[in-house]
Amino acid sequence: MIKDYLDDKLHEECGVFGVYRRDAELDVVATTYYGLYALQHRGQESCGMAVNDDGVFYKRRELGLVNEVFTKETLDAMPRGNMCIGHCRYATTGTPVRANAQPFVIRHIKGPMALAHNGNLTNSAELRAEFELSGAIFHSTSDTEVIAYAITRERLTSGSIERAVEQAMDKLKGAYSLVVMSPRKLIAVRDPQGFRPLCIGRLGGSDIIASESCAITAAGGEFVRDVEPGEIVIFDENGSRSIRTHCGQKTGLCVFEYVYIARPDSVVDGASVHRARRRAGALLALEHPVQADVVIGVPDSGLDAALGYSQQSGIPYGIGFLKNKYIGRTFIQPNQKLRENTVHIKLNPISDTVKDKRVVLVDDSIVRGTTSKQIVQMLREAGAKEVHFLSSAPEFLYPCYFGVDIDSRKHLIAANHTMEEMRKILGVDSLGFLSVEGVGKIAEGCGLGVCTGCFTGKYPIDPPAHREKSKFEHKLSENSND
Repeated sequence: MIKDYLDDKLHEECGVFGVYRRDAELDVVATTYYGLYALQHRGQESCGMAVNDDGVFYKRRELGLVNEVFTKETLDAMPRGNMCIGHCRYATTGTPVRANAQPFVIRHIKGPMALAHNGNLTNSAELRAEFELSGAIFHSTSDTEVIAYAITRERLTSGSIERAVEQAMDKLKGAYSLVVMSPRKLIAVRDPQGFRPLCIGRLGGSDIIASESCAITAAGGEFVRDVEPGEIVIFDENGSRSIRTHCGQKTGLCVFEYVYIARPDSVVDGASVHRARRRAGALLALEHPVQADVVIGVPDSGLDAALGYSQQSGIPYGIGFLKNKYIGRTFIQPNQKLRENTVHIKLNPISDTVKDKRVVLVDDSIVRGTTSKQIVQMLREAGAKEVHFLSSAPEFLYPCYFGVDIDSRKHLIAANHTMEEMRKILGVDSLGFLSVEGVGKIAEGCGLGVCTGCFTGKYPIDPPAHREKSKFEHKLSENSND
């Protein structure tokens, strides 16, 4: 196994960003840096940029956080260029080594290409085998390199890079939101189901592509619209245009973008993330009323849901935990013992809020139960008289094949225990989850269908026939050529 699956939180996706300069004074490197900083919540293992300086590509990608990889000295040394794409990564497939960091830069007889990807293919193993049998040599274990090869192969016969992308989409199955850069074009691509978000913005006269709208505004830009599922958007010297030959299929945006993954200040496919989480809490209050003295949330994504629960139920809202802002997310720790210590350092209960109180504790989800159990124990030690634990998402029962890093039911607490067993394991007075019907209603204004396969086992498209990706997820050498 390449990861320890004992953490109690879902692992994020990745974040992609791109900018096409039309204003001479715009610094595309600095703009991408600000965009990646705003997307850091989507991945903390590695990050990178690729700059297009009049057709010459320069890249930097390393393990680490954005501010660690891109110091002032590093940024100053990069060419300003006229286009730039960036990526921050959490490894849902492939090992966390430098060779898997993105963007990928491909140098080809048809010209160079850089690519950044958010999502998971369901047929990457089959495509990889097909390409290797035809002579392809891969340098990473990432789905992204498979996508890059699929596009590159189509470039041999296609008349343009966008035509190559369009033809490659006929082969790709699963989740992929892409930013593709050629010598003269910047391209945004979203899979036909729209599993992962992707949007377009404007900064002065220049164009921006980002995983979330918060990255556009953080870079000083203005949100324009979402990329449609199946849409290819091309930016070049003539402006922008779209190819929609893959649009119109059944859509399935990951509902966990609203519950947990996206930043609350983002608007994803027409729905405010902050409002969706408050609505989840309100629906949770209707489905699971509790007699209590205070409602608290688990920082950060549980806070909005707790506020919604409080407003709907009339139970006062309180700040139950102080979060240490200077420590990374718990899943970064390399083993369970270190993670357990990190939970206590990261979250500290505020005794004045919970002591001698009947507490409603709201979190975004309960995946494996380990961290949740520790949080409940901390509340007990802080003097809570009762703890009623409510999740603003349904029970996590099935694997996700489209980007969330859960690939086995054996580690999911709800898939292996009854409600009463879970209540005892967590040490709570009562336990409740938002219903599947409820979570499907939280994203008011969203124009897409949502994927709830991790709760129901029913997915927008067929899952892979097998999930044995480990055959090509072998540990790469740290000295792999880049």
